[in-house]
Amino acid sequence: MTDLDLRTPAALADAERWTAHNYHPLPVVIADAEGAWVTDVDGRRYLDFLAGYSALNFGHRHPGLVAAAHAQLDRLTLTSRAFVHDQFADFCHGLAELCGKDLVLPMNTGAEAVETGIKVARKWGYQVKGVPAGQAEIIVADGNFHGRTTTIISFSTDPDARDDFGPYTPGFKIVPYGDLAALAAAVTPNTVAVLLEPIQGEAGVLIPGEGYFAGVRTLCDDNNVLFIADEIQSGLGRTGKTFAIEHEGVVPDMYLLGKALGGGIVPVSAVAANRDVLGVLQPGQHGSTFGGNPLACAVGAAVVRLLATGEFQERSARLGALLHERLGELVGHGVLAVRGRGLWAGVDIDPALLTGRQAVERLAERGVLAKDTHGSTIRLAPPLVVTEEDLEYAVAQLKAILA
Repeated sequence: MTDLDLRTPAALADAERWTAHNYHPLPVVIADAEGAWVTDVDGRRYLDFLAGYSALNFGHRHPGLVAAAHAQLDRLTLTSRAFVHDQFADFCHGLAELCGKDLVLPMNTGAEAVETGIKVARKWGYQVKGVPAGQAEIIVADGNFHGRTTTIISFSTDPDARDDFGPYTPGFKIVPYGDLAALAAAVTPNTVAVLLEPIQGEAGVLIPGEGYFAGVRTLCDDNNVLFIADEIQSGLGRTGKTFAIEHEGVVPDMYLLGKALGGGIVPVSAVAANRDVLGVLQPGQHGSTFGGNPLACAVGAAVVRLLATGEFQERSARLGALLHERLGELVGHGVLAVRGRGLWAGVDIDPALLTGRQAVERLAERGVLAKDTHGSTIRLAPPLVVTEEDLEYAVAQLKAILA
């Protein structure tokens, strides 16, 4: 088979011709997948070390999740929230218990969950805290990534996400990530919430210093401020616990969830909080045509049942230790630093050797799919069904391209 016989170049050309160029994908066209592996249109196999930015925590086509989707497709797919369907309570009850919260508000995408959290926090601030109308403030961290809607990019510090999309939505203060003193100085009587990622994924899998989130929790308690944890990418087993914030021994007032909640099958997101917070919403004040639809709830409920066993959290913790041990051996040999928890790592490649983009391109040539971010950093986040052999293979390929 020659290069001229391959389907990949033609498929890539079609994609380039018919789509807006808001992504810069690797030259791989995936046609099939199972577990932690994908196959392209030419029959080449790749180890998926990105897992759809954690949307595929349970691997491609997890049999239990696919079965739940198939069963629901044969019965009912959409009703709208004008009616109640028979999957809704099961999903919401299970997720509320998993989060240890009273209520759940289902949506579709992660950005929708963030937007919902912002609206709820503001309404809570006006109705419960007593902030003057139109004066609510939410504190966020620099380097954040919470989505790409107009409101969310208004408090982004990433020029690619923010520039030329103004005018921007007011009501946000940005402080350095991990700087508790700066956060404390930003709090005013009009502060209604602090919105943070327990681990900043897009920024390079960054974890603040020990004690930071305990300090955030105390600061919020002392000032009657909601602590919102964006666990859309870090949650649902990725770091070795159900939620990444658990590593800090902290419980937020509100969880923002998404990605893995849809099992890699359908977009599912949710906000989870207690009744004194989510209860501020009344009929007609917030909603979504597809949010909490029967298909989404059937898959989401199956995801919750998988997580309730603790199996995937344990796998992430155990295999994550192996991954970080192997990656640590590369520090000083083409790698400057490694960060992360569980099956999630940010790897800083020596820029004298490779950019991040060059590194992931060379990894793809060797059968491993990963994603670069911010110069010479690459992100590694395999599905939680990955095996020890898979991990050893991936790290061996990284070692080879650095050599």
